[in-house]
This record gives sequence, C-alpha cells and structure tokens, in this order.
Amino acid sequence: MGEQVSSRGTWSGRLGFVLAAAGSAVGLGNLWKFPYITYENGGGAFVLVYLAAIVMVGLPVMMAEVLLGRRTQRNPVGAFRILSQGKRGHRLWPGVGVLGVISGFVILSYYSVVAGWTVRYIGLAISGRLEAMAVHPEALQTFFSGFLGSGAQQVLYHTIFMGATVGIVILGVQKGIERATKVLMPLLFLILIALVAYSVTTPGFGEALTFLFRPNFSQLSRGAVLEALGHSFFTLSLGMGAMLTYGSYMKRDNSIQKAAILITFLDTLIALMACVVMFSVIKSFDFEVTKSAVILFTTLPTVFAKLPGGSLVSALFYLLVAFAALTSTISLLEVVSSYAIDELGWGRRRASLTMGGAIWLFGALSAVSLGANDTLSSINVIGRSSTAGVFGTLDYLASNWFLPVGGFFIALFTGWAMNPRESRETLEEGHGPMRAYSFWHFLIRFAAPLAIGAIIVSVILGVEYN
Repeated sequence: MGEQVSSRGTWSGRLGFVLAAAGSAVGLGNLWKFPYITYENGGGAFVLVYLAAIVMVGLPVMMAEVLLGRRTQRNPVGAFRILSQGKRGHRLWPGVGVLGVISGFVILSYYSVVAGWTVRYIGLAISGRLEAMAVHPEALQTFFSGFLGSGAQQVLYHTIFMGATVGIVILGVQKGIERATKVLMPLLFLILIALVAYSVTTPGFGEALTFLFRPNFSQLSRGAVLEALGHSFFTLSLGMGAMLTYGSYMKRDNSIQKAAILITFLDTLIALMACVVMFSVIKSFDFEVTKSAVILFTTLPTVFAKLPGGSLVSALFYLLVAFAALTSTISLLEVVSSYAIDELGWGRRRASLTMGGAIWLFGALSAVSLGANDTLSSINVIGRSSTAGVFGTLDYLASNWFLPVGGFFIALFTGWAMNPRESRETLEEGHGPMRAYSFWHFLIRFAAPLAIGAIIVSVILGVEYN
C-alpha cells in the first residue's frame, strides 16, 4: 500500500474534510448550471431523477475517489501507481491520475478567469455603479462587452483570484485550505440563507416552490434523464482527482461513508437553495433564462435592480459566487500541487508557487482570448458546446472528455481491478462494519460505469442534451 508521507499534512478532523470537500463541489455549477437545467427540463420530475442519480452515481464514485486517496495517502498519480502494482495494466492505470492532474490544471486556468469577474462585480455592486447601469440593460451589456475586450482587466482580475488561491494553498492543509473553508463555507451558507429569506418576499416565491417540488413527468424526456446523470457526476467535482486528493489527507479514524453522504447532502442542498432564489426571481419578472454563464453578469443585475434593496442583493449574490468559486479553485490547485509534492519531491511552497504560476500563465491566454464581440453565449458552466478561442476549447475538452473519462476509469478500477477486500477494509476503517458494502460495490461496478459511459457516448455521437 505504500509508506505514508507524514509531511503532507492531514485534516484536523471530519468537519475540516467535509467543509473543504463540500467547498470543492460547490461552485458555479450549483449556483447557475443546476437552476438552469432544472428550469429547462420542467422542474420537479427532473429534480427527482437528479436526486436518484446522485445516490446511484455521484455518491458511489465520490466514495471510490476518497477511499483511493485515504488508502494510499497519495496524489492521483501516486494512488493509482501504488494500488495497481501486481495488477493487469499496472503501467497504464497511473495515466488515470495523470489525466486528473491535467484536468485540475486546465480547468483552473480558465475557471479563475470567470471567477475574477465576480471580484469586479462585487466592487461595482458595493459602489452602486452596477445598479445604475442595470437600469439600462444596453448600458450594462456595453460595459460587459468592453470588460471582456480589455485584456488588461481580464488578466488583472484573473491575477487577483489566482493570487488568493495560491495564498491559501501555500499555507498547507490545516492552516490554509481547512482554515479558509471553515470561514468561507459558513459565510456562503449565511449569504445563501439571506437570499432565500429575501426570495420569500418576492411575488414568484410560491410558484417557484411549486415548479421545483411538484413533479410533472409528462415534461421529462430521455435527454433530461441523461442531463441529470451528467450533472450528478459533475456537480460533486468527480473525475478530476480533487476528492481523491482531499481523501489522502483524511485521518484513518474518520468514516468515509458518513463524510461522503454529508458532502453530497450539502452540495445538493445548496443547489436546491439556489433554485429557490433563482426561480423566485424568474417567476416574479419576465426573465429570459439561457444556459450561458455570462447571464450572471448581464441579465441578472438588471433583474436585481428591479428588486427593493437591489444593490445589497447584488453585492450579496456576487460575494456568494466569489466564495463558491474560491473554494473550488483551492481544490483544483491542490490536486496539481499535491502531484508536485508527492511525485517530484517539492516542498509545498515551491509546488504552490510554481504550479500556480504556470496555471496563471496558461489562464492569461484564456483571459486575453476573450473579445468585445465574444459573449461566450454557447459556453455552459461545465459546458458541452465548443466555441472558437482558447477559452471555449479548454472548457469543451475538460468538461466533455477529461472529467467523464477520468470518472469512468476511476469507477472501473475501484469496482473491477481493486480487490474487494481492500476497498471494504478501507471503507470500514473508522466506520465499522458496512452493511451496504455489497450495494455500493454493485453500483461502482455496474451503475456508475454505465451511466458515465452513456455521457461519453453522447459526446462521441454529438448528442446535445442541454
């Protein structure tokens, strides 16, 4: 199984791991992508299918990633190298870990650019400029187009966000990542609770709840089922090695099963709360819903401006998005940094600065590739459509190929290549006898690979389901 590296650090306890992992999972996909796809697919029935997919696909794969990390106490590459020894294809399995590290590198490079936009918009909202512009939608659109077209501004805010990310990761597991997420995640919840409470006062609140929680199966298509499967996988930050890396810092007396269930619950709860906020706004005003992440920075401020106290609502909303993005970027950089620490023998400071710098440079290409006429209208939050340019290409490759392929092989390895005795032993460590082990093993061997395989096949065939 390999010798544990004591200098890598560990979480102080289960709470630290849960908050950090939940922070990794919670991001733009929860705050915009899930409300959008739920709205597009008819509401309640889609939510039920999504919840079933979370249980059947998302949770089993999350437990698999965490157990791989906890058992080996290594980064994704090291974990597969250690566990594949003596198994068929032992020279190929570490490639799954390599793909995870590449995924973290690529996704962070462009995710940080979008996250940087929130920094700009927090300032605009606090100063009152955003509300003033939002009164005239054309003025806001003109501003945003100019903002995208300014390479200097794009690089500046990308730099600010990457600087915050590197600054936290460089401090280590407990003093950096855990301490930051113990502050950011409660604040994120408080802001979201405040926005939900505010949504209760809007005219569309009751209609929003009905739409979200009353199933209408006549509106559920086969494409919607595939959409639910896909999002149940992507929303939990699976397939990129983030949960595996965080699991490698988990103490052996903590229950993987209980932690994974709590992380999944928190991620799902935040997504549903975001739906309540968004649908209350949608149902209260004539709000055109589109899948573009850009709508967060163009249409939404216009809607917020119509609400009483709209300036405060805008500031809270963009602060919420910034916190969610930061907890995600931290985990992405940690995946890459842990590889350098474990495999290259670098210290944490060198790994964080060097890898963070390389990612910043790569991200700068995305930042300057955006033009005033490029509204990114076809890019989803963890999207499926490709656009011209560095930004769109990276988003397409990571979302459609790197993550599902990585998740597919993680499920195959844990379910078929790994000895059931090893996986059971790890899952029961810190938990006790696991009565549901056979059910989990069935899901990770059959249900998860088939579901993720369906996502990959849809990409190969060019099937658009969102």
